[in-house]
Amino acid sequence: MSLVRAELSIPVDPRVRAMAAAIAAHYPGSARAVLFYGSCLRESELDGLMLDFYLIVSDYGDAYDRRWMAAANRLIPPNVFPFQHQGLIAKYAVLSEADFDRLNGAGTRNVSVWARFAQPSRLVWAVDDTAAERAVAAVSRAAPTLLAAAGRVEGEDVLDWWRRAFSLTYAAELRAERKGRAQSVVDADPERYRRFGAPAIAAIPANARGGGWLRRRVEGKALSIIRLAKASLTYAGGIDYLAWKINRHAGTKIEIKPWQRRWPLVAALTLVPRLMRSGAIR
Repeated sequence: MSLVRAELSIPVDPRVRAMAAAIAAHYPGSARAVLFYGSCLRESELDGLMLDFYLIVSDYGDAYDRRWMAAANRLIPPNVFPFQHQGLIAKYAVLSEADFDRLNGAGTRNVSVWARFAQPSRLVWAVDDTAAERAVAAVSRAAPTLLAAAGRVEGEDVLDWWRRAFSLTYAAELRAERKGRAQSVVDADPERYRRFGAPAIAAIPANARGGGWLRRRVEGKALSIIRLAKASLTYAGGIDYLAWKINRHAGTKIEIKPWQRRWPLVAALTLVPRLMRSGAIR
């Protein structure tokens, strides 16, 4: 946990902290912590990029004025929203403290949270020390969960274990990234993954078993489609963000038509199968 705590506390661009505080300010009384993650961690120039945050709240009922939003977050976590502050743009996902802890652990086949937080992230805002420590504890569960799910291969180098694990998780979601993206996550900072490897392996429970990846892939891709459909309702401009992300990562040139903006749910449900057939997302 000490490695995770130290990594989460590494300084970031002051504008990132300011944006995190501004996101939290929209949820008075329920915001507990804000984490910054994703490829932008490695970027020194943030203008024009889409920053990624997770907002951790005490309870969905306290976080939203509208009951259906709380219900959507509870049933299909997380809810995702766009945000702008001081000239930067971002999106943030909302999870309760309980769900953030659960989804970083081995009790779920859903890879989306523990696969992301096994990678570097930063704790950029917390309401108090208790909230900060709970965030650290939840993130500390992610790497052991990832490596345990991938399963141990006798004699395998720890970096190859990480690479194989990320390849499995990328295959369990709809992804627009080019082939090899999972390996590049490790290769961007191999010393970090070697340093984290031994403590993460030591934290794997003795009775942990790998496998089950066919089921994870089927469920994960279906869940990705459901989340995209939900985002078309909860995320203003969500269909444009979907096109932007796919164009950026897959090198496509998708252009959203006016009717697709008027009917984003229909657009999302028709666009995804077409992109899967073309290979733009997998």
